[in-house]
Amino acid sequence: MSNAAQETIDSTVKGNDVVLFMKGTSQMPQCGFSSRIAGVLNYMSVPYQDVNVLADEEIRQGIKDYSDWPTIPQLYVKGEFIGGCDIVTEMVLSGELDTLLAENGVSFDKDAADKVREANKQ
Repeated sequence: MSNAAQETIDSTVKGNDVVLFMKGTSQMPQCGFSSRIAGVLNYMSVPYQDVNVLADEEIRQGIKDYSDWPTIPQLYVKGEFIGGCDIVTEMVLSGELDTLLAENGVSFDKDAADKVREANKQ
C-alpha cells in the first residue's frame, strides 16, 4: 500500500468522529452489508463520513491493512475500529452502539435506535 493511501485513511479516520468505509456511498450503497450499516446510521441520524472503497483500489486494499480486518464495510468511531456488518448489527441490537456513541459525544436519535431494536426483537 502506498504511503499516500495510508495517510489518507489515517487522516480520514482521525479527522471524523464516525467513518464508514463501504462499497458505494451512504446514499447509494453497492452491497448489502454496506447498505445495512449505512441504513442504520442514516435512520439513527448519526453524522458520519462515508468512504467509497470502490472508487480507489489503494484505499480498498489499504483499509484492510490499516485495520487488519479482511472485509468491508468497516466502521470507525473517534479513530477506533469498531467492526464490520455483523459486529455493528450486534452492537445496535444490544444497545452497545448507543453507549459508544454517547460516550464519545456523537449525536444520534435514541428513539430511532430503540425502534430498530423493537423491530428486531425475536
